[in-house]
Amino acid sequence: MILKLIQKFMPAKKMIDMFTLKVTSKQSIELIAANVQETCDKYGFALLQTYKYHEIVESKGFPIKRKVFIYEICKAKTAALMLTDNANFSIFMPCKLAIYEENNKTIISTMNMGMMLQAVRSNKELYDDASSLFSKLESLMNYLSTC
Repeated sequence: MILKLIQKFMPAKKMIDMFTLKVTSKQSIELIAANVQETCDKYGFALLQTYKYHEIVESKGFPIKRKVFIYEICKAKTAALMLTDNANFSIFMPCKLAIYEENNKTIISTMNMGMMLQAVRSNKELYDDASSLFSKLESLMNYLSTC
């Protein structure tokens, strides 16, 4: 019922924006992509996987006109706490970092974890750790935008 109310009064793009954290950069996508591993190391994230999505979809016969990189990154301690508290969080793991081109700018984005953090507020250790992770992820994104 709540979802239907939200859908009725909120345009789809606004809903997507609500769940997305974005940082815009004037740096080239290639320069930013080249700095992801080093920046993950600097902020204590493990870089698990890199996808050049524009190449993947093109290889399947669906070329797109922009570059899109998707990175799976992780902080194992936080992941372990989340999965111990509630295995349903597994669908949100690992953290995703997307870098793509839009209107001659480079966008660095991730899921806005703010609402999800509210779901773990009753577990102080998990809430504090996950809040710290989200803060570091924001800092990582801001740092990447200036590389």
